[in-house]
Order: sequence, then C-alpha cells, then structure tokens
Amino acid sequence: MQGVRSRGAAGSRKGALTASSFGHARAAGGPLPARLASMPTPISRAEAWDLLTEWVESSSLRKHCLAVEASMRAVARERGGDEEAWGVAGLLHDLDYERYPDLDTGHPRKVIELLEARDAEPELVNAIAAHAPFMGVVPETEMARALLAVDELSGFVVAVAYVRPQGIHGMTPKSVKKKLKTPAFAAAVSREDVAAGPAQLGLELDELIALVIGALEAEADALELNGSEAA
Repeated sequence: MQGVRSRGAAGSRKGALTASSFGHARAAGGPLPARLASMPTPISRAEAWDLLTEWVESSSLRKHCLAVEASMRAVARERGGDEEAWGVAGLLHDLDYERYPDLDTGHPRKVIELLEARDAEPELVNAIAAHAPFMGVVPETEMARALLAVDELSGFVVAVAYVRPQGIHGMTPKSVKKKLKTPAFAAAVSREDVAAGPAQLGLELDELIALVIGALEAEADALELNGSEAA
C-alpha cells in the first residue's frame, strides 16, 4: 500500500511492463499459519497479471502495482534475488485494496487469504503481509524488506514525475529528496517509511532512489511518465 494514489479511486526490458506482456497474519500481529504438507506453488508473472486485471479496475492502482513490480525487479537484479518472484510480489501487493480498502478488516488480509488458498510460497505471503506495517508482521526475507522499502518510494517518484515537464526523464535523487522535504507534496506518503527502507537493504537513500528512478524510466511509456514535453 502506498499513499500517493487516490484513496477514492501507482535486466532492463524497455517497454516490457505493458498489458500484453504483464502478466501473515490473519489478525494483526499474529503468526503466519502453519503450511500444509503440500508443496508451495509459485505464482507466475502471467498468473499474477491475470489476478491483477480481475481484481483491480482502477488505472492508477494498476499502474502503481506495475511501478512497484518494476522497482522490485530492479532491486532483485541489484541484490541477486529472484527477479520473477520479487516482481510478482510487487505486482500483487495491493491486489485487494480496491475491493477491501478498510485497513482494519480488509487490505491486505484478503490477498493473503487468496494466496494461502492457492498454496502460494510463504515468502510471497510474508512479503505482502509485512509491506503493511500496521499488520505487525516482521519481513522475514530480503524480498519482503525490498517490498517494504520500494512501495512508498515508487509511488512518491511517480508523483514527482507527474509534476515535472520532463516526467521521469532527467530526474535525480536530489530532486526527489527536495520534494520529500516538502510536507504538503504527496502528503500521504510516509517520509519515515521512505527514510527507513534503504537501511533494511544495506543501501543509502540516494542509491535506492536511483534504482527506482531507473526502473520506472525504463517503463515510462507503460506508466505514462514521459511528461508534458513529450506530448
């Protein structure tokens, strides 16, 4: 979940994140349920995309999920993670927000229930549960820590791109950090979460911002981040 999108309604593969190619705790603070004897089933990128298009109608929320997927893939490449698995976590992390926006009873509990019913890998379930700090779930893997780190930041970088004539192009960590110091800009984004994220990955803030900018710029067409000058 991230704060930029409207609550009422987000290897380099240029242009790859298009519709044609796209593809815990049950109670806050509780332990993840014991897994059944059956083997966990990885969710493919194509399956994740099908779920997203089934559950999410909002264009802005779909784009946020695509942006977080791109950022997760970039961090996976940097950290030696499984790019497919990390990308799926980014794509699905807000799957239930549109249908179940109540943070006390809904998001992200419904997507967690869905994933558990599908015998999804526990690493994916943990990452999606832990990306919502109010759930009280500890991120157990590098993938989970990455999702927590890039979710809010990806939304914030998108917001910065929207107000620049050049969009995402030419954006620097310095310009993003300047906007972070403006409380009224994208006010719903937790500055505390953005600041804490890089340390969980052993990165500096500038490094993580640069990774996210690069990831989103590579998908500028799909995410509509080219700016007014390109119109």
